[in-house]
Amino acid sequence: MRDPLGAFVPGGRVEPRDRDSGPLAGLSFAVKDLFDVAGHRAGCGNPTWKATHPPAETDAPAVRACLDAGAALVGRTVMDELAYSVRGANPHDGAPTNPEAPGRTAGGSSSGAAAAVAGGLADFALGTDTGGSVRVPASYCGLHGLRPTHGAISLDGVMPLAPRFDTVGLLARDGEVLRAAGDVLLGLDGAGPTPLGICLATDAFALASEPARTALTPAIADLVRRYGDGGTVTLPEDGELHAWTEVFRTLQGREAHRAFARWVADAQPAFGPEMAARWAFVSQLSDEAVAEADAALPHIRERMAALTSGSTLIALPCAPDAAPLLDGDDAAWADHRETVLTLNCAAALAGLPQLALPASRVHGLPLGLGLIGPPGSEPVLLRVATDLAGADSDPGARFD
Repeated sequence: MRDPLGAFVPGGRVEPRDRDSGPLAGLSFAVKDLFDVAGHRAGCGNPTWKATHPPAETDAPAVRACLDAGAALVGRTVMDELAYSVRGANPHDGAPTNPEAPGRTAGGSSSGAAAAVAGGLADFALGTDTGGSVRVPASYCGLHGLRPTHGAISLDGVMPLAPRFDTVGLLARDGEVLRAAGDVLLGLDGAGPTPLGICLATDAFALASEPARTALTPAIADLVRRYGDGGTVTLPEDGELHAWTEVFRTLQGREAHRAFARWVADAQPAFGPEMAARWAFVSQLSDEAVAEADAALPHIRERMAALTSGSTLIALPCAPDAAPLLDGDDAAWADHRETVLTLNCAAALAGLPQLALPASRVHGLPLGLGLIGPPGSEPVLLRVATDLAGADSDPGARFD
């Protein structure tokens, strides 16, 4: 089977397995190569991982739910090493082509999943989102994406990165498909209620480039017209969102070290440069730094709970600009990754669901807008995705 985008891992295309009936009958899907698929070895972005783990005996529950609902599984997709990056370029399997922005990243770590969906090789895909690995690829590839409430979809049969923050996420070209798949995975039935206001996070909005802010403004205004004006807020009271980034980076790093330390010691994997640097960082985290981050987490969660009370949705960019060039220099990529983490850490730290909408275009390239809701507000978020489906008459403001 052809793979013109390099979206699937070598040998990752599979003969479609589906049923003739079910709510997802007639739809195809792909899975990030860290989900168990019966009879296949998950590579998790690293050849040593694949060599040291047996084929899965059963499908991960998220995969099985889609199959049981009638969707056809078409393959396993490229991902960043151990899902610990947003760059979207695997040193072993390559960088999937972004069909909406050739020469630019499809985003990580669910890079192949996003490329496959954007390029029409699958109707939707299962990815994972710890610190933005569904929301960022959705932004770069012009897709709908959903990071659910932490724990809402089973992570059984999925490689852990940072279990405190890991979620099974969804990517789809169409809002109706996103809702159909989301309904199956979340056990929902029918349209959810409308949100009770849209609130702009000004500190997050300020982190986007000026062209990105200009491009997103009409989309935000349209959401406010549709659902009501929730005003503006800063996420932390003092607006110092970068402090939250450090909390997330530290806690994610300690979780990743717990998840992989024994395997790294035993298998001595050959990491690419980025993952090698990441492993050096997590290996040197001090107990004091982790304790300080742990102490800060309850306040962050209380703050986000207060901001999203009453089904108010918080609007913020999913990324600071359009997808960066794949061959950009390392310093530029480091700056970009820092901002991406800062924009996406709030929902992750608080365990909240976030919808990524293909809201606009900047420099002719896709740009996503995020909406964070309270715990369990997936029906509301999916309602927004379907409300806006197909309303893209103006390439500069997809909702007009």
